[in-house]
Amino acid sequence: MALVEVTRLREIVLGILLANEVPEAAALLQTETLIAAELSGHPSHGVLRLRRIVERIHAGVADPRATGRHEWTGAALLEVDGLHGLGPVVAMSAIAAITERARTTGVAAAVVRNNNHLGMLGWYAEHIARGGQSGIVTCTSEALVHPWGGRRAMIGTNPLAIGVPAEPHPLVLDMATGLVSMGRIHDHAQRGLPLPEGWALDAGGEPTTDARAAIDGSIAPFGGAKGYALGLSLEVLVASLTASALGTDVRGTLDSDRPSSKGDVFIVFGAPGEGRADAIGAYLQAVRDTEPATGGGPVTVPGDGARTRSELALGRGIEVSDQVWNDLPALRPATAGSEQR
Repeated sequence: MALVEVTRLREIVLGILLANEVPEAAALLQTETLIAAELSGHPSHGVLRLRRIVERIHAGVADPRATGRHEWTGAALLEVDGLHGLGPVVAMSAIAAITERARTTGVAAAVVRNNNHLGMLGWYAEHIARGGQSGIVTCTSEALVHPWGGRRAMIGTNPLAIGVPAEPHPLVLDMATGLVSMGRIHDHAQRGLPLPEGWALDAGGEPTTDARAAIDGSIAPFGGAKGYALGLSLEVLVASLTASALGTDVRGTLDSDRPSSKGDVFIVFGAPGEGRADAIGAYLQAVRDTEPATGGGPVTVPGDGARTRSELALGRGIEVSDQVWNDLPALRPATAGSEQR
């Protein structure tokens, strides 16, 4: 493992994107989402993804200059054709539009198709909440999760994020409806780590702890039948709203050469009444102050763990797998020079 100072890693990632002709504003935004994932302890959505982003740009299935084409089809509904832009760039353009609209309509939503991988959804939910509004973010992904009782991947990991303003920190939920993300499976494979039992099936539909075997297999739904039902419902809801692909027809977040066919949905609610953020913050603190169960640790609320991990990483640096770290220089075009470890 390489332990890399946060500022240094940010400079390297930004330099690679700029060297691959990503406009500065887009490169800064894409960099921040990758570094935020690393800081919060989710390397599956961090620098590991950079190679694929660069490869998709060169393959012509990601346009680093696109911000998306907007069409208001109702007072509070924005339809966005992402035009295959970088995921965070298209997403933040849509969020900016609906957060402004929600100030007058009370609620506004953006439904997005033809957009690339968003990264960690909690990053967007937290951005909305820190702006004083509440938000819900969800999207579909490749079919990576097997149905409850099934043996074959048929459903996306279909993550869900919720952000709510609170003092001193917003509530930020970020969860996949698969037991884990496929990015996390890839991260285990790169690090040579076994998977915990129950995470995945191999290509033959049998339980496995081999991360490389799981890549060709499927992930379990979280929470058994209930998690499966939620994941399936989000799949159908997002696909119907965005006119995007379903199930095994979804492509573009785990490969380097096929256009993305997933869908993204963002919902923003107008600012809460005066004092609500303080009241919610007080309630969340009361939850934290609850006496823990016997043998349990301190009680936390969604977002606490990510914030603690971020604070620690800012001080000590980010652990990057040797494979990812050693791969970074190759992502710069030969004419752009190279980064040194």
